[in-house]
Amino acid sequence: MANAKADAARRPGEFELIAQLFAPLSLKAPGAFALTDDAAVLAPRPGQDLVLKTDAVVEGVHFFHDDPPGDIARKALRVNLSDLAAKGAVPAGYLMALLLPDWPDLDWLKAFAAGLAADQAEFGLSLMGGDTSSTPGALAVSISAIGFVPHGAMIRRAGARSGDAVFVSGTIGDAGGGLAVLQGEAGAQSELVARYRRPRPRLLLGQALRGLASASLDVSDGLIADLAHLARTSGVRLEIDASRIPLSAALRAVWGSDTAAICRAAVSGDDYEIAFTAVPERRDAVLAASARSGVAVTEIGRVTAGEGVVLLDGDGKEIALPRKGFVHF
Repeated sequence: MANAKADAARRPGEFELIAQLFAPLSLKAPGAFALTDDAAVLAPRPGQDLVLKTDAVVEGVHFFHDDPPGDIARKALRVNLSDLAAKGAVPAGYLMALLLPDWPDLDWLKAFAAGLAADQAEFGLSLMGGDTSSTPGALAVSISAIGFVPHGAMIRRAGARSGDAVFVSGTIGDAGGGLAVLQGEAGAQSELVARYRRPRPRLLLGQALRGLASASLDVSDGLIADLAHLARTSGVRLEIDASRIPLSAALRAVWGSDTAAICRAAVSGDDYEIAFTAVPERRDAVLAASARSGVAVTEIGRVTAGEGVVLLDGDGKEIALPRKGFVHF
């Protein structure tokens, strides 16, 4: 505890910290006023709707204490950008609440801010405000992301209809594999660990799916769990072909490619891919959107009348799953 208090003593006070590390992240957003005011202003864009999203990451739940600080910052931002991606939105800015225990020192905070700066440059948005506070508990970062989408064009969870095809971007289970490696499971796949620590928000794909996808959401709690949300909101049943769920070579090297591995991947969280539905007549347009965005898309199932989501084997029989995905409470 003494060392932790010494570390805290070497970091600036709240307002010095904001001025030194976080105000520079706001300079490309005039309405942020260099973080010198109590609120920010974001001018509306003609013909556009605002898309708003808040997600938090917490030490011990979403990241490890000794994860690189830049990766923690990037994950906190990217999990929010992933939701904007699934809605077809273009990022514009974000607000951040940073809850700091005693132990992060100035060097840690500089690396954290550098991670945010790198992602701001990559994804084209700026910090617009927020809050910093001490906490006696775990480190936590809560981010509210702000994006724009053409009026009425946001892709909702509701909208899937019987007869639609079900698609997913990228590969499934990689982040779960990375988490397993970090928890000591046999295997040393740096690619999987990177997928867990630094998810890739599929922004270009999401924007290309506007007008094509009938329903969409990002895969955060696990493919099956999140598809169940889409099914419930749309009032339909989703039938997923287990053999078509895309697994990366890196994950297959650690978990294999049998039914057990596929089921494990399908209920693992933190993938931050886009799962969506579209009418079969738009299949070619979906594949063209995939090619334009540089993100692979795989058709994995179909929408039928009914409710819920089921995972089917090669004979069309339901595969029993002990759990559907990550449960927060």
